[in-house]
Amino acid sequence: MITGAGKGIGRALAVAYANQGALTVILDKEPEYLNATQDLIEKNNNTTKQVILDLTDVNTIERTFKEIQSLYGNVDILINNAGLGITKSLYELSTDEWDYVINTNLRGTFLCSKEAGRIMRQNGGGSIVNIASTRALMSEPDTFPYSASKGGILSLTHALAVSLGPDQIRVNAISPGWIQTEQYETLRPNDHHQHPSGRVGKPEDIVGACLYLTDPDNGFVTGINLVVDGGMTRKMIYEE
Repeated sequence: MITGAGKGIGRALAVAYANQGALTVILDKEPEYLNATQDLIEKNNNTTKQVILDLTDVNTIERTFKEIQSLYGNVDILINNAGLGITKSLYELSTDEWDYVINTNLRGTFLCSKEAGRIMRQNGGGSIVNIASTRALMSEPDTFPYSASKGGILSLTHALAVSLGPDQIRVNAISPGWIQTEQYETLRPNDHHQHPSGRVGKPEDIVGACLYLTDPDNGFVTGINLVVDGGMTRKMIYEE
């Protein structure tokens, strides 16, 4: 199950897991984006099921996971990818806007993990990957709820890993850096040069990290935050 699978990193993850042979359940609140992802998956004769889901709706989250369990019996992997942000001055950001971002990004991750965990522990375990962000560790101005939600996801990840370990459920986080999901060719040379890797990231970079963390052969890996940012957070950058 992959939340936020309608576009960007979520779409790349959905297509990649389907190509690996997984029966992929794709979730997003935007049906037109889900349809496009489904078309890409089925183009390769792979199987998928789409679910329209707003992560701020607690009752719908609970009902969705019960339906998936009824249909397929188990959830082997959950990738909590969905997320959004609002960039606004501290003095203009409303409480409702703050709550919307926190409830989507952080509470949504908690609720989906809770429901998936209930199913996984009945079936011998599973793997959960939470997509956090390097914004949990550093910020641009006026990104308060997004940064706070991603920091919370990192803390939630190790709390879940410790708590769910006895149920054979591994929980890890990935913190992407600059991942360009479209119009990669429009990036400037300086955009690439500020990365020690020599380039801006692509969704496929996160796909590789997810495949590693959810591979049963890597069962000794849990509770980590895997930073995938081309080294950008390790480089001191001075503006001229």
